[in-house]
Amino acid sequence: MELLLRPGGRARTACPIIIPADGPVPTAFQSGPNLVFVQRDGDGVAAVVNLYDPDADALLAPIGAEPGPGVDLADDGSEIAVRIAGEPFTTYRYRDVPARPFFWPVLAPGGIPVTRAWPMSEEVAGETRDHRHHRSLYFAFGEVNGADNWSEEPGHAYTIHRSVDELVSGPVFGRFVTTSDWTDSGGRRLLIQKATATFWNLRRDDARLFDVDLRLTAADGDVLFGDTKEGGMLTVRVATPMDVPNGGRIENAYGGVNERETWGCAAHWCDYSGIVQGTRVGIGVMDHPTSFRHPTYWHVRDYGLMGANPFALNAYTNGRKEGSFTLPAGAEMVFRYRVVVHLGDAGESDMRGRYLDFVSPPEGRLR
Repeated sequence: MELLLRPGGRARTACPIIIPADGPVPTAFQSGPNLVFVQRDGDGVAAVVNLYDPDADALLAPIGAEPGPGVDLADDGSEIAVRIAGEPFTTYRYRDVPARPFFWPVLAPGGIPVTRAWPMSEEVAGETRDHRHHRSLYFAFGEVNGADNWSEEPGHAYTIHRSVDELVSGPVFGRFVTTSDWTDSGGRRLLIQKATATFWNLRRDDARLFDVDLRLTAADGDVLFGDTKEGGMLTVRVATPMDVPNGGRIENAYGGVNERETWGCAAHWCDYSGIVQGTRVGIGVMDHPTSFRHPTYWHVRDYGLMGANPFALNAYTNGRKEGSFTLPAGAEMVFRYRVVVHLGDAGESDMRGRYLDFVSPPEGRLR
């Protein structure tokens, strides 16, 4: 059995792919210095590939090789800790949370935080202390059948964790799947949330990468998502040194820079970077074409907030458009994102190329 990789006219660096596969498959393939490990994933195998010649197919032969540290997920009943290549990356905290689950910390290579620690920790000197509900990285929206599942103000709504449905560790990727309920302030269910997070072992020391598949189902009647800027289906509050007034930089897929050119604009991706602990680091969020209202609009602020919000068209356009949406009873809404935590800024980390890898990956085939 051999592994054939077709780059598709573009060089690829640390690019996740899924390869169709029936039956047993070797765990590693190699051609010269190009070594690829694979891991079973449903009806196929997953791999992270490097293809440096955009016009040349690569044919790799099976080889016996030890993969070394991969992606390890550990669930203690209240949080899921994620380690990549032996290093801490993030923790998903789902029990005993004030309003909704969140990821914290989120660490760039070298253990450098790219999200704000407050209010979870009081120990980081110089951090801003506004918007208590901006808890690192989370999923939320501020007007769901009139309920506020965004803030932590009196009368706010909740996302209630129900179960961890899948937990996978492995040499190529790790994954968790959770089920939660969105409720109003009185506990009445509005939506069922199914969240899948897949963490990739890039085998590089300049980036970390994970994919989010977020599915919301209106299980108990129609659900109206109101037109409000107060929300982000995936929201990030960056570490305070990355804020634009502190020298940080926002950039989107069209080259828009900072809040003035990115807030309320639709774009395939948005990135926030700055210098933390003496190193330029960043976090970018990519919106997949299969997401609701792709490309999403961005609620992104110079003070450190970045959220994918496809509903706030009235706010974004000064009343010229209306963005509210009713999800019919029994229907499902899908949001798919890729999060890249990187060294450097958006250009240095090749956000453009990584986005194309996300939406149009190379082809892999076993033969």
